[in-house]
Amino acid sequence: MNATSLPRLAVTAGEPAGVGPELVARLAASDFAVDLVAVTDRDLLHRAASACGLELDIVEDDGTRVASRAAGRIRVRHVPLAALETPGTPDPRNARHVLDMLAIAADGCLAGEFDAVVTGPVQKSTINDAGFAFRGHTEFFADRASAEVVMMLASASLRVTLATTHLPLSAVPAAITPELLERTLRIVGTALTSLFAISHPRIAVLGLNPHAGEGGHMGREEIDTIVPLLERLRGEGMNLLGPLPADTAFVPAMRAHYDAVLAMYHDQALPVLKSEAFDSTVNVTLGLPFIRTSVDHGTALDRAGAGTADPASLFAATRLAIDLVRHRAQP
Repeated sequence: MNATSLPRLAVTAGEPAGVGPELVARLAASDFAVDLVAVTDRDLLHRAASACGLELDIVEDDGTRVASRAAGRIRVRHVPLAALETPGTPDPRNARHVLDMLAIAADGCLAGEFDAVVTGPVQKSTINDAGFAFRGHTEFFADRASAEVVMMLASASLRVTLATTHLPLSAVPAAITPELLERTLRIVGTALTSLFAISHPRIAVLGLNPHAGEGGHMGREEIDTIVPLLERLRGEGMNLLGPLPADTAFVPAMRAHYDAVLAMYHDQALPVLKSEAFDSTVNVTLGLPFIRTSVDHGTALDRAGAGTADPASLFAATRLAIDLVRHRAQP
C-alpha cells in the first residue's frame, strides 16, 4: 500500500451454500474506504446480491491499486464453482472451489498483491467429505505460509489468545509445555507490536488450574511449567503478568493492566469474550507474514439464501484488517 491508495483486501466468500456470499455482498454495498476484491465465483456473488435486494457494480480485478471506491462497487477474482449452489445444502463438489479461494488469497498476500485477507465462514465437514484433509482456515494459512501461528479473538475491549485450541480438555495439561508457551508468547508479543502498534505490550497469562493452582494444592502445572517460563522471559524484558486465576483476570480493574490475555485452552476465556461482544468479535491469525482476519461465526446454513444474514462480524473483521494494515504501514 502506498500513501495515496486504499488498503487492498482480498475477501473470501467461504462456503457457497452458506451466508458468506451474502455477507460479502453487504460489505460491497457499504461505504468502507477500502479496495475490496472478492475472491469467489462472480455469478455466485451476483445471485447473493440479488437475494439481499442489492444492485452491485461487480467488475473483474485487474490488479491495480485505487485511491477511492464508490459504495456498491467491488472487484472480483473469479474462482468458478464446480456445481450450482443450493443455499443451505453444501455440496462436496464445491470443496475445491473453497480451497482455491483460500490459496489465491494467501498467495496474493504473500506476493504483495493484497494487503490483507478477510475470510468468510467455511463448512469444514463438507471439505473433508470431499476427500481433502482440512482442519480450518488457521491451519491452512499456516501451512501455505510455512509459519507458526497463534489464534487471537479480539473485540473493541479485549484481546484473547490461545495456547491450545481445539483439544479435548483431558489432553490440555500434557500440551502445556515450556516450548509451547514460549513460542506462543513470542508470537503474541511480536504481533502486538507490529500489528497493533503497542510498543511495550503487556500480556496476562492465565493459570491452567482453578485459582492458578493455589500454591500447588490444585495442580502443579503453574509451579513446574508456567512460572519458571514466565520468570525466564521476564528476565529478557517481556512484560508478563501471572499466572492469573481465570475467574478474576477479566474483571474491569484487571483489564487496565494488560493488552492481551493468553489462555491455556479454548473455553477458559472465549465465553467471556463472546458473552460481551458476540457480534463484533474478530478472529485474527498471528504469526503469518500477512494480515488475516475473519468472522467469528459459522456458515449459518439455516439462514442462507434469505438475504437476511447479519454482516456485523464481517464488518468488524474488515475494520480491524484496515486498522492493522495502517498500523503495519507506519514507520
